[in-house]
Amino acid sequence: MSLKGTGTMLKWLSKYACIFYLLTLSGLTFLFCNMNILEWNYNCPLGLCNIQSEDPPPLERKQTFCSHLDKEPSAEEALEELDLLESNSWPGPPHQLTSIPIEKTSDPAHSLFVILPAEGGRMRQVGDQLEARVIINDFKGNPKSYGGDFLLARLHSPQLGAAIAGQVLDHKNGSYSAFFPLLWEGPVQAEVTLVHPSEAISVLRRLREERPDRVLYGSMFRSGLISETTMCNLCLPTSEQPVCNYTDILTGDPWYCYKPKQNLSCDKRINHFRAGYQNDLLTHQETILFQSAVNIKVRIHATGSDSVTVLPNDKDKPGAEDIFVWSRPGWTTPSGYYYQWLWRGLGDVLIREYNDPAAITQCLKGKMVYMYGDSTVRQYYEFLTRFLPELKEFNLKTPARAGPFMAVDIGNNIMLKYRSHGPPISYIPLSIIQLHYIANELDGLVGGSDTVVIISIWAHFTTFPLEVYIRRIRHIRRAVVRLLDRAPETLVVIRSANLRGQSLKECPIVSDWFAMQLDRVLRAMFKDVKVLLLDAWEMTLAHHLPHNIHPPHPIIKNMINTILSHLCPEVVQN
Repeated sequence: MSLKGTGTMLKWLSKYACIFYLLTLSGLTFLFCNMNILEWNYNCPLGLCNIQSEDPPPLERKQTFCSHLDKEPSAEEALEELDLLESNSWPGPPHQLTSIPIEKTSDPAHSLFVILPAEGGRMRQVGDQLEARVIINDFKGNPKSYGGDFLLARLHSPQLGAAIAGQVLDHKNGSYSAFFPLLWEGPVQAEVTLVHPSEAISVLRRLREERPDRVLYGSMFRSGLISETTMCNLCLPTSEQPVCNYTDILTGDPWYCYKPKQNLSCDKRINHFRAGYQNDLLTHQETILFQSAVNIKVRIHATGSDSVTVLPNDKDKPGAEDIFVWSRPGWTTPSGYYYQWLWRGLGDVLIREYNDPAAITQCLKGKMVYMYGDSTVRQYYEFLTRFLPELKEFNLKTPARAGPFMAVDIGNNIMLKYRSHGPPISYIPLSIIQLHYIANELDGLVGGSDTVVIISIWAHFTTFPLEVYIRRIRHIRRAVVRLLDRAPETLVVIRSANLRGQSLKECPIVSDWFAMQLDRVLRAMFKDVKVLLLDAWEMTLAHHLPHNIHPPHPIIKNMINTILSHLCPEVVQN
């Protein structure tokens, strides 16, 4: 090529260089964007990747996350799921956890709360509302600038045996407001507890989304002399080995096990059991966020007095239960409170105390009581069979904790039944014949005025993402609605989650924060269904007894009182 031609070519290239550069840049941008989209869609099988969550940024699903939790939800179901997930969003640190030194995390010992004076400086009366302002500081005593701490609040009068749960508002700037309804007169004392610092919540959120395998499950397969045990879960990485699909054909609830490597087919599965727990879930820095007596369930002290005196309400006003309304729109009225350590409901039904076995027997006469779920509902079966001498248990030769169990009082035509829910259930080995889903059990009931159904299902779902629980509760809700449609006189009781003891070992698996999030979902999903919500959360929070996965006898007795009072409401004589 001549020198002149070369010069012409260089001028041409120079003229269009910017165009070529822009086209190349656009092409690379398109390629990277599509690569991200492909990876994002693969890791977000539920179609929920566009949810705008708060700090920290949305977590990508690992390949071990369930590729399909259920059949594809309808548009209405997907919208409900999205609303539930958004309503359970939780604020958190504005930085990555690794960039926050432990001394800058929330420290209850350096934090404080103060009771705010009543409006106009007047004396408080029954029916008013008490507010305490909480300031969270770090280990150096410096105020935090962001929210996300998990706080609990209660108001109590030990000398009266009175107590009620408070509600906490996160101002997302390191300060909180705890609100308490004043429902009895006399001195009352406010109590605020830091369950987890916001930095620990970030760890729990990561574990819930990335490690749904924190509890290990297994099943044995057997044929003749050949047997093999494999791992099972709601989600298994299919890339490692083939899986057996045990999704329930009626509800669509999924469950999978690895297929045995020996010559055993999927239909040779004989049992289900908890195989242990995953270890080393936390880094060293993360373990510092879960220290008993340091930053797990530690009281925050008041500056100034933590007590006030409540005067009787004006004589021309109705009772406290009728006049109390939360000052914050959208907050629901507390379900009740303790007085002389007896639970007083704030609904339309008077809660009576049942101390006499004959009175309980009279209330249950001619009734069939079905209890479904985890061990927290099994406590009701155990309470009644021990308290009522006429109830005789059948020896069904079933596992001591898992059941199913049945007891009858022939003379009074009373029957009690308990059955645990289906996977994930964490018990000793159970025959797969005993793995029944609650929704299917409900569809087998005739129902009616002689039928009581009590459901508690939450404790075994704390290790899974909320989507798993939402879809399980949706199936149960549909079955409850079908039952009430064909037999509206049926009393259906839905028991909420409750608080429990917490430690470094327990928190990654069964933190109260996990339970609280499940509890929110449960309440929202049954809000418009004609059921009795048995508020175990408030009943365990308000009581002075230590938190336990299985609430102690006095709390269980108050729960039984509540159920029986709704089953046999007192007739008011005019």
